[in-house]
Order: sequence, then C-alpha cells, then structure tokens
Amino acid sequence: MLDANDGPRQIEFSLVSAVYNVARYLDDFIASVEAQTFDLSRVEVIMVDDGSTDETPQALKAWQARRPDLVTVLTKENGGQASARNLGLERARGRWVSFPDPDDVLASNYLERVARFIQAEPDVDLVGCARWLLDDATGAVTDTHPLRQHFTGGDRLRNLTEYPQHFYGSAPVAFFRRERLDDLGLRFDTELRPNFEDGALCVRYLLGSSNQPNVGFVGTAHYHYRKRSDSSSTLQTSLSHPGRYTRVLRDGYLAVLREAADGSGAAPEWLQNHILYELSWFFSSQDGASSRGSAESAGVSDEYHALLGQIRRFLEDDVIEAFTVRGMKRIWKDILLHSYDDQPWCMPYARVDRLDADQALTRIVYQYTGDAPSERVFVNGVETAPRHAKVRDIAYHGRVVMRERVLWVTARANLRILLDGRRLPFRFDQPPSAITWLKPGRVRSEILAHEQPHAMDPAPAPAVDVSGADRTLIRLARSRLFRKYSKAWVLMDRIHDADDSGERLFRYLRDERPDINAWFVLEKGTPDWQRLNADGYGDRLVAHGSRDWKLLMLNCRHLISSHADHPVVRPPEIMRLTRQRWRFTFLQHGVIKDDLSGWLNPKQIDLFVTSTPQEHASIAGDHTPYVFTTKETVRTGLPRFDRLREIGQRVEPDDRDLVLVVPTWRNWLQPPLESGSQRRSVHPELFESEFMTSWRGVLESEELAQACAEQGLKIGFLPHPNLQPALDVMQLPSHVVPLSYHGQDVQELFARAAVLVTDYSSIAFNAAYIDRPVVYFQFDQERVLNGGHVGRKGYFTYELDGFGPVTYDVETAVAETLASLAHGRDPRPEYAARNAATFPERDGRCCERVTAAIEASTKRLTVDEAAEPVPTPVQQS
Repeated sequence: MLDANDGPRQIEFSLVSAVYNVARYLDDFIASVEAQTFDLSRVEVIMVDDGSTDETPQALKAWQARRPDLVTVLTKENGGQASARNLGLERARGRWVSFPDPDDVLASNYLERVARFIQAEPDVDLVGCARWLLDDATGAVTDTHPLRQHFTGGDRLRNLTEYPQHFYGSAPVAFFRRERLDDLGLRFDTELRPNFEDGALCVRYLLGSSNQPNVGFVGTAHYHYRKRSDSSSTLQTSLSHPGRYTRVLRDGYLAVLREAADGSGAAPEWLQNHILYELSWFFSSQDGASSRGSAESAGVSDEYHALLGQIRRFLEDDVIEAFTVRGMKRIWKDILLHSYDDQPWCMPYARVDRLDADQALTRIVYQYTGDAPSERVFVNGVETAPRHAKVRDIAYHGRVVMRERVLWVTARANLRILLDGRRLPFRFDQPPSAITWLKPGRVRSEILAHEQPHAMDPAPAPAVDVSGADRTLIRLARSRLFRKYSKAWVLMDRIHDADDSGERLFRYLRDERPDINAWFVLEKGTPDWQRLNADGYGDRLVAHGSRDWKLLMLNCRHLISSHADHPVVRPPEIMRLTRQRWRFTFLQHGVIKDDLSGWLNPKQIDLFVTSTPQEHASIAGDHTPYVFTTKETVRTGLPRFDRLREIGQRVEPDDRDLVLVVPTWRNWLQPPLESGSQRRSVHPELFESEFMTSWRGVLESEELAQACAEQGLKIGFLPHPNLQPALDVMQLPSHVVPLSYHGQDVQELFARAAVLVTDYSSIAFNAAYIDRPVVYFQFDQERVLNGGHVGRKGYFTYELDGFGPVTYDVETAVAETLASLAHGRDPRPEYAARNAATFPERDGRCCERVTAAIEASTKRLTVDEAAEPVPTPVQQS
C-alpha cells in the first residue's frame, strides 16, 4: 500500500460516478471501492444521483453517512449521464479524475496499480486500464474485451504517434489530469447521445495535450465491466437509439476528425483507427442472427449513410487496409473503401471458397459496386452459363452497399471468367494446399480428393491431440463391426426432443424406403425416445452423445435435421475427431418469412428445404441477402406437412374444440443455452415482463372464457419450446390447459384448432396449410420487427400476407378471436385465398420430394452437364 503524504489531505484520485436506478448493483460497487488497497484518505468518491426513482438515493445517503470522509453525494434532476458527470467534475479536487460506472466493479488493487504507474511514468497524459467483462448472469469475469490486445506485454507507456494502433476512449476506465481538463475547458457533451460522449472527451483531451500524446496502458489494473443480463445498460440499449446513427456520427466521429484535420491537415492515424474501431460495431451489429437495431429500423438510414460518406473522406485508404485492432472483415474494408465512392468498383479477383466434390462443382464469388460488369464464363474454351448463379445484395443499415455474384461451375475443366473483357484471377480460401487445383487446363486429382468434404472413406486420420480412447474409436469406425452405419442417413430434430420434420422423414424412410440406411438420433430416455421405441423403431434409435452415436457420425453420408445450430450440425465431440464428412440437409423448423441470412449464411448447408414459392424466391433468388442458390435450395415442402395434412383432413369442423394460444419467444427474455445441450431455463424477469402481462390478458379474458364455455371449446396455451420451462411455474387460470411439445402430438393440436392465436411464429403457416383460422397478437410489433428479436424484416408482411387479422392490444386480440369463432371453423374468404396462394401444392408428397432431392444432391455431374446452360434462378418479385 502506498503511504499518504504528511500534512493536509492531498487527493490523488477523484472518482466521479453518474448514478441512475442502479440500486441492485450498488452494493458490489461500494464494496469494491472500500476494498481498495490504496490509501482511501487520498481518494474522494463523488456520486451524482441523476434523478433515480428506485432505492438508489437511500443507498447513496447511507454510504455517505457511513463514510463522510470518502463519499460525497450530489443530486440533480434527470438530465443524462454527461450532465451528472459534469456536475461531479466541478466538485472534484483530485490530481487525477476518473468516471467509473456504479454498476461495475473495481479490482481490489485497481487504484494502487494506477498510482504506481503514474509514479513510474510522470510524463503520462492519460491512463487507461484493462476492461474485463463481468457476466451478470453467471458472475464470471473474463479477459475477453475486444481491446485486450492493447494490454499485452505488461504495463506500458505508448506514444500514440509511434503506436497508432493504440488509442483509448473509455472514460469510466481512464484517468485524466483534472487541471488539464479545466485548462482545455473540456466537459462531457450533454447532447452527444446515446454513446461516444466518453470517446469524444478522451479524443479532445489527447488532441489538446500534445501532438504526440502519451497514454499509459495499465493491464494490471482490472476494471470489471458488467454485461447486464437484461440488456439495460446504456451501451446495450444504444443500438436502437436514432441518435447512434445520426448525432454520434455527426457530432462525435465527424466532429473530432474535422477538429484534428483542421490543425494538421489530416487526422492522426491513431484517431482514424479509433473511429474505424467504432465503425466496426456498426457492421458487426448487422452480421448476426438479429439486426439488434439499425439505422433502417430507427428511420434514419439516408442520414446515416450520408454521414458515413463524409467520415470516409477523413479515413485514408492505407489506414483502412492496415486496420487490425479488431477483426475487421474484408467485406467491411471494401465497403468503406469503395461503396461511398462515385466510381464503380469490382473485386480484382474471384474467391474460390467451396467445393462440392459429389457434384464436382465449385463455388466462385466476387463483389462489385455500381452496375454489374459484363460477365463471360468459358469451360474448356467454350462460353457457357454457370450451372447455378445469382446476385446477392449486401445491405447494411437499410441500403445495398455492395453486390456479390455467386457462381457454381465445374471443378473438372479449364475455367476462365472474363469481366468487362478482363480475365479474372482466382484466390482460394482454404486450405493452402488447394491453391493450385483450379488452374486453367489442369486439375490435380489428388488435391481434389484432399478437398473432398464428403469423402466415402469413413475413417479420417485422427487429429494429433486426440486421446487413446478416441484413436480406438476411430479404428472401430473403420472395422467391419460397424459396417451397419456405412453411408448412413442420420436424422434428428432437437437433441432432446423429436416430433418435427426430422422424425417424419425418418418414419417415411423406414416405412417406404428401407433401402436407405436411416437412423434417428435423440437423447436417450426422453418421452420422444420412449414413444419412438414403442412404435417399433427402437433398433434404429441412437442415443446422442453415446459411443454408437460417435461411430454413426464417423460413418454417415448425410446429416438431416430440422435445426441448423452447431450442437446438431457440427457437434464438438465429433469435430475433434474428423472434419465434416457428411452432407447437411436443413429441413427447417418452419417456413422462413423473416430475413435470417445473418444466421444461416455462415452455415455449410448442402440442401436447403423450402415450402412456398415466396420463401424459395427469398432464399435462392437474385437480389436477396442469402448466399444460397438454386443448387442448394429446393421447394419440396416440410416433411411434417404430410402428416399434418392427413390429420387436418381427418378432424371435422365440429371436432375442432381448441382455441390454441401459441406465442413465440423473445430474444431479450432468452437466457443462454445450458452447457452442452439445447435446453434453456426461465429468464428471471419473464413473469413481470410486458410479454407475459399481455398474453395473460388474453388467457384471463372472461369474455373469451365465456364464449369458449358456450361453444364447448377449451383454451390451450402452448408457448414456444424455448419458453416451455415457464409452464412448470406459471399459475394459469383454471379454464386454460397448459400444453407442451414434449410427449404430445402437436400436429393433432393444430388440427383441433378452432382458431390459432399467435404473434410472429411461423406456426401460423401450419394453420394455413390445413385452413385453420389465425389471429395475430403483436403488442410489441415495433420492438420485434425493428431488430429486437432474431432476424430482420423479410418478404412477408403480416398485414398484407398474413393468414388472419393483426391486432396490437389485448382487447382487439380477444375481439378478433371471438369474431373468428362466430364466423365458423374455416378461415374468412380473404385469408383462405392467401392460404391457397401460399401453398399451391398440398398433396401429401413432401417426404417423397425431400428424399429425391437428397439422393439427387450426391449425383456427380459430367463436365458437359456441369457446363450445360440452365434456366435463370428464380427472381424475387
């Protein structure tokens, strides 16, 4: 511990914290401050309550009463974090000031490590500490912050001119010279919301300190940044704030770049890297399964792109190219380099990124801006059409910023591609040994065999680090003892339940196509395991995770599932033994109506099942966001539709006795998967949420209950599988029947539905397939359809394409449900017409078509067949 200086109290550190409604976190913050090994007589803590409405004021007053020597509490009307910090800064007396957030935690030696560094490096302008991430749900603290590389090599002083990849922009974890802030007249910008007020202050402070600012990167001082489980922090909520896409760009990034450039003619490289780091989050927020908010959903897309174009003028090409602070994808760099330029651009090479050795086709892609270049493809010197091709639109924040051409061409011939008369060279994604296999006029068959992702040999060479038991397992897979798994078709739904398209196709194969070596994988002992065993399929069930399952996967030819997540498609227990050697068929859980390209594009899907003309066009057609073409995408219908049709025809109108209430899940009420499974627990705030309150309003409606009693109907509540655990603790009204996907015939429930009440679930397509009335209840439509849930808005509009009326409050949802019941048991005419247009074929042959498509997917094309001109891919209307 550093000793205090003799004489009057000298304040080394002022900790100024803006506080708003964080009572539940304050105990942790307070404890971490009081546990500091640094002499607290040289520290002052200024807590500024910004108009909190919870128990925060009482907790702060109690702390001040207990530690008046340490704590000062200021109060003000709510005005935002910046104004609260500024008020605290006016009262600060320390040589150094920092602005920790009151929901975070300081390591016990935090201040001591900073003080030691300042003492050792007196020329430091700003001290930055290491942010470690604190998982609010688990309490785990990990060194996984994207900027952790700045702290490698110990505590270091960096001159940002000499180390331009270094920068610092987090005020809660930074220490400023207080007098310098005053001399420069710097305060937090109260209008710069919802974020970058920290970054703007740090940048202006460093620009004002020196032409060569010195920043201390103190990796031994750990600041635990809390990632809130309810996603309620300022950073987590900023993605849906319009100001993030307008004011932050204009008054934050653009303003500091202009200020820096005015003084020296160009912004310093470290500042350009800082802004590139900030911009990288605007790209990555659009690349996942959910858009998580966007300029488009905020209604400011045009302004966002205009501002980004202005920012781009201050970013030098070589700085963009050299940026490595955060993993910036090549496509992001190309967008910044070319999409905001008036001149059209085309990638100077084509990427060879996939090989389908079964069909002897390879995928080649290139990107461009502006008008499409003139493209000519030559196979063995003869101009021909690609076997499959499309143009994919690459959009960010509501604008197509680049386009990608996707070609599937023969892998066994002399290939040339000319763009605007210029020969296009090829680059190969992986592995390095494949770089020579596609040279004009030459194919190396041994390299083709090496690249073959679906080789027939069931026994790949084991990885170097596999155990002795694993090596034994791999040898067993080669032996005759397990020839029964040779060329197997492995079918599944979820790991722990079935009764979806995987099971339905499996039953079809065993009953109608015994020549196909079909097996079904499921967690042993589950209700669905017992049901399938009782139905006579026990000898074809394989327990997920068992030794037999591993042997099956090491031998299988096809993996066919209604789910595409990695625990199913690329189980880690198998991937450590072998590369993926099976073809994957994605049966789907339902009909895709939203844009799920961010989730599905990275997956290696060999066959993609679709059901409706509109869905197929949205996946495989030109100018859609998906990478998949007519090669992968087939329109067959879901295998479970065959049985659904049969049951739907069997249940007469008078036997439809169920008002079926089926809400889907919400991304913000979704706890993580339990380790090693596809199960989830209950989110702690589910029962107090708007979601549960709204659905309870429908379930508890006395008017609906009375109408059901009069008509001899029951109300059944069937929440999404991700919400099923809530049924065990919910207290439903006595007239509501809780329903589960486990051990129950869900298709029978759809068939019995007098009306289906749902929100955004694709389950409505099931009802439409068998002409059951639908009512949509979308009380949170603005949040869900503007990026709050998984996926982005796709081709489907509920009001124009949906299978029933769309309602937005409990009263209207109940009224429309009653109106549907009054009309009868069939859809009203306008919705019946939509059903027919959506499903032009309802013939009971979906399983047959899927099977034929899987068999055809392994047919090797001759060179002539691969080069034969084919029809243009389906165009999206």
